[in-house]
Amino acid sequence: MATSTSALGFREVLQTPAVKRLWIAQIVSVFGDFLAIFAVFSVVTFQLHGTPTQVSMIMAAYMAPLAVISPLAGVFVDKWNVKWTMISSDLIRGVLVISLLFVRDLHAIYAIFFAMSTVSSFFLPAQSVAVRTLAPAGGLLAVNALMTQAMQGAQIISPAISGLMVQGLGANACFLFDVVSFFFSAAMVASLTIDRAKVERAASGVLQSMGDGFRFIFTHAVISFVMISMACGMFAVRCFGALLSVWVRDVLHSNAALFGTLNSLIGVGMILGTQVVRRVAHRHSSQHLVIYGLAGMGGAVFITAAFPGVGATAAGMLGIGFFAAFNMITSQTVLQHETPQEMLGRVSSSLMSLMAVSQVLAMFVAGPVAQQTGIVTLYFASAVMLVTVGGAGFLWLRKT
Repeated sequence: MATSTSALGFREVLQTPAVKRLWIAQIVSVFGDFLAIFAVFSVVTFQLHGTPTQVSMIMAAYMAPLAVISPLAGVFVDKWNVKWTMISSDLIRGVLVISLLFVRDLHAIYAIFFAMSTVSSFFLPAQSVAVRTLAPAGGLLAVNALMTQAMQGAQIISPAISGLMVQGLGANACFLFDVVSFFFSAAMVASLTIDRAKVERAASGVLQSMGDGFRFIFTHAVISFVMISMACGMFAVRCFGALLSVWVRDVLHSNAALFGTLNSLIGVGMILGTQVVRRVAHRHSSQHLVIYGLAGMGGAVFITAAFPGVGATAAGMLGIGFFAAFNMITSQTVLQHETPQEMLGRVSSSLMSLMAVSQVLAMFVAGPVAQQTGIVTLYFASAVMLVTVGGAGFLWLRKT
């Protein structure tokens, strides 16, 4: 089934100057973010000699606001000027990263990451609104694929570059680059003209606006299906990924070098997936592509668990990344396409919150389950969950 979101390719959408600028801003900003994140992990691990709990608290401090504050942030994004919301978020986060140049206290680092995530809770839904507004007709899926590809490309190359920079120039070099990347992103966004559709907004309170957003999500069958699918998929994949290092150590009997390579393969798979998903989107509905993504990820996890070896694990990592692109890009496109303009901030932020909650739950569940039943059993359970959700979605689509 062809959709109105899948007609244009990468080259065509990049011929739109506003899309090209937003994409370049995404590349620079995300690369700077990954440099800073890996630098912080290096500082806490090797300079402050943090315990495993102290190291894991870095991501906990970052995920908490995305889980809790995002639904509230979406209400304001739907009321505020999108362009200035993005610019202000970039400038504030740039200033917060400057403070990392002078801080080497664990609690201060947690507080900075918590504050940065709080500001990101406003930036991310605003960016989703901007993507929908700036994407040319028929180019929404291609623009989302480009934005995802920028993130995955940065995730592949930034760990090695960050390690070299920390080793040769110190962690502050990474933080400085991140500061510059935020200010660069703000400048690029400032050059855009984001003419969001004018909508009539009732003078409702924050809680009422939030309730209206939730009501829309729960009563819209396609939106509910996509959000539940992404949350279940993220939960299962995080259960798998949270213990990948243990899998490498205890099952593959290998080292950190292989662990890093396997993580990079997920990014490689996602980049390959973004190239393919647009080519097949004109033949299948976006909802079906979400289902294929879930089932494909389940198959990749199953291969990893069923054939415990380096080759099968590498193939599994590529497969997970490849099919995750189908799930993530098409889900984001469906949400942007199906959601009214005046509610897009609330819907996008609710998805962010749901994804963050599912990741946090997975981190708490994966360890105890693997310890009680074994990591292979956990991986099989993750595969079954992904395939089951995909199968249920397929039956639901046939019924509707």
